[in-house]
Amino acid sequence: MNKKMIVGVDLGGTTIKLALLTVDGQFIEKWEVVTDTSNSGEKIPLCIAYAITEKINSMNGSKENIVGIGIGAPGPVRLEDGLIFEAVNLGWKNYPLKEILEKEAGIPVVVDNDANVAALGEMWKGAGNGAKDLVMITLGTGVGGGVIVNGLVAHGKGGAGGEIGHITVKPEEGSPCNCGKEGCLETIASATGIARIARDKVKNSKLETKLKYYYENNNLTAKEVFECYSNGDQVALEVIEEVTKYLALGISAVANTLNPEKIVIGGGVSKSGSVLLNPLREKFNQYAFTPVRNSTDISIATLGNDAGVLGAAYLVKKFVLKDVN
Repeated sequence: MNKKMIVGVDLGGTTIKLALLTVDGQFIEKWEVVTDTSNSGEKIPLCIAYAITEKINSMNGSKENIVGIGIGAPGPVRLEDGLIFEAVNLGWKNYPLKEILEKEAGIPVVVDNDANVAALGEMWKGAGNGAKDLVMITLGTGVGGGVIVNGLVAHGKGGAGGEIGHITVKPEEGSPCNCGKEGCLETIASATGIARIARDKVKNSKLETKLKYYYENNNLTAKEVFECYSNGDQVALEVIEEVTKYLALGISAVANTLNPEKIVIGGGVSKSGSVLLNPLREKFNQYAFTPVRNSTDISIATLGNDAGVLGAAYLVKKFVLKDVN
């Protein structure tokens, strides 16, 4: 094991995904460890450093072969010094992750927001297919976003660039969002938002629907909505019509501003594939400026859980190795 390696880390509130990769993005090893959020997450950097050391030792390797650690972390990040402004689920506020982890691991560290990092991963090795102007939207428990312009992540002044989930798409009678506003895209197009809309429609609809069975058994999730939609369920159709309408409004606003080459949809909700993509494209075409509609492609992410660690590795390639070819 004398070749140079990069460590990619996808830091989540439940697990930390790690990978050893070659400098050209080929996987050597992938593994994960539990995220220890006790005492405001103070043990997380040590856990990451220990997990890397343990893995290298098990492979009879040396940390000297690791050129850098890239990390995708939740919350707004100041790229130049790897400061996490706030990560609520980890208990961090103004947390100097780069500084602490570099001391623990003895290896250069680059940190960015997890959604930005996933976007970089899809740009480098996934559905972005090398596009230098790309927007990624992750539809999961919440709605995240990463914006890449001319190969560079758009961070913004406060590190909160790309927070597409908090575009207000329903200014009147919108549902409360965890951010403190109402009517955010996240309240509609996230997995939790889809389930909430479905519950409301089941309660108020007189139509026959299988969603009612899931609702009465406290098992109504976005997955069941898409399944019922595929089977022609009328109420599920109403839910998806509403969700894709507001999702297309949010996406078209971003696309009309940036005119990206690619819009990539990731996260758990994206696993519904064409069931989501087809009505979304139709509505996007209604709302997008014609030159944007004709030049911007919308597709489903291809990397799944690997997007974060690959994008994190790309950070090292770009900022430590200074190599982005």
